[in-house]
Amino acid sequence: MNALQQLIRSRMEDRRWSYGDVAQRGGLPRSTVHHIATTDRLTRPPNPTTLERLAIGLEVPLDTVRAAAADAAGLSTWHQSVTDPEIDVLVAGLTQLSPQDRRHVQALVESLLDDERRRNDLP
Repeated sequence: MNALQQLIRSRMEDRRWSYGDVAQRGGLPRSTVHHIATTDRLTRPPNPTTLERLAIGLEVPLDTVRAAAADAAGLSTWHQSVTDPEIDVLVAGLTQLSPQDRRHVQALVESLLDDERRRNDLP
């Protein structure tokens, strides 16, 4: 069971809610909540609006749902505070890109990091 499934199921058990209860509270279709709660491996996190509504429906902080969704999709999340304005601008800019363009940026960053690791491993 992935982190998002665990979050949803534990909240539902604790509150004795159904998928329909969570869906109604968050303004989501029941089928969406059911799908997210029963999909073992997400290929990508649900869209931001779905995550926001799911957080409302589960009555948990949005960051909790975001972190669980990222983990369920096999993505890493950043837990360290950032004080560098360049990083803030880069991250904020990513939100304005299309999903396809964000994947290109991700591939570029991964490539640059791989190059850096190779350079550091060489004598």
